[in-house]
Amino acid sequence: MTTQPGHWSFTRWTTIGQLEAIDVHHPLFRAQLFLQGAHLTHFATHDKPDWLWLSDTARFETGRAIRGGIPICWPWFGVPEKNPPEVRKRIKTGDSHGFARTALWKLEDVRESAHEVEVSLSLAANEDFADVWTGHALLLATFNFSVKGCQIALTTTNLNDSPLAFTQALHTYLPTSDIELTGIEGLDGSDYVDTLDDWSYRQQKGVITFHGETDRIYESGSPLVVATPGGRRSLVAIGSDSTVVWNPGPRKAKALSDFPDTGWKDMLCVETANALSDYRVLNEGQSHTLGVMIGRV
Repeated sequence: MTTQPGHWSFTRWTTIGQLEAIDVHHPLFRAQLFLQGAHLTHFATHDKPDWLWLSDTARFETGRAIRGGIPICWPWFGVPEKNPPEVRKRIKTGDSHGFARTALWKLEDVRESAHEVEVSLSLAANEDFADVWTGHALLLATFNFSVKGCQIALTTTNLNDSPLAFTQALHTYLPTSDIELTGIEGLDGSDYVDTLDDWSYRQQKGVITFHGETDRIYESGSPLVVATPGGRRSLVAIGSDSTVVWNPGPRKAKALSDFPDTGWKDMLCVETANALSDYRVLNEGQSHTLGVMIGRV
């Protein structure tokens, strides 16, 4: 059922650093979601370790992307020059990953029950962002939390009278106790672009494992299982035919902002995406939903 602020049973406003956030403390699970970026930083079932990785040195500052959790990359993914021409022509900045992850979103709705909590946030991508991007769209990010896991759905609606081309990703950071004993199942046989090898094409053989810096864009949105020494998690995507797998490795980790030098050992990113040739185009009034369900195995 929909509940109004002040009448929530499990949901509370909080302030962390310079940022407003929504804390969910349900008897079965807990979550933390920031209005800046519609950025989910924590999710866990009752008395269990966090399902997401958040940097120990993350900073919660206005206009600064939070390192960890699930940043929303929109309306472009990665560096502008590696995006398709239809996407690139709208971008007016050299910054990576778009502006949604540092924009201030609006709380639309909170629905609570004995078994789940759903939070919806919106962002009007309009002339307020004209200095970095050309377009007019409405984003709705819906987060559903339950003992089964967390589900994120990002819906883009084109409000302009011309076609809107965009790339995007739910940039999910996951924890592990040992990256070298971690694997990703479900992409065997998939083609991928290895951005570290001059953006050349390769084909995955077997389980993905990690041996230093990894940055790949797979041409697949297949269901995945992430296996770590601590257990297994499933990731089921909707509206996606591309998956990004990333770990900075020891050298790049030292150069990243808000990232511990040894942080690469206990995290990985598995990103549900519409990237490269999987970019999407919406005519006026059309919508597209990108989503992921992170669950138990």
